[in-house]
Amino acid sequence: MPTVKLTAQKFKEEVFDYTTETEWNYKGEKPAIIDFYADWCGPCKMVAPILEELSDEYPDVIIYKVDTEVERELAAVFQIRSIPSILFIPVAQQPMMQAGALPKHVLEDVIQNTLLSPAS
Repeated sequence: MPTVKLTAQKFKEEVFDYTTETEWNYKGEKPAIIDFYADWCGPCKMVAPILEELSDEYPDVIIYKVDTEVERELAAVFQIRSIPSILFIPVAQQPMMQAGALPKHVLEDVIQNTLLSPAS
């Protein structure tokens, strides 16, 4: 499954409607990763192909991409100060934000041990 571009409207429909809810309430049925990036960002360009690989290797995880230059509202809601910033969303737990270009083995570890673990 390829990565999915995410707009603010699609985010509110598929992930979390921050305009109507104050407590985190994930709408998805599969765990997700959201990559906050910009086209001009070098480290973002390094992470992009890794996320594409992971989207193929882990079909039970949805990987979204948010262009912070286009989706400024979403970037503001999540207080994105540096990119890439990656939001990990387990189905039944609170999301976790991590800034920086993470190597593939770290992303795989989070997917396997947090997003896809039986406890999540």
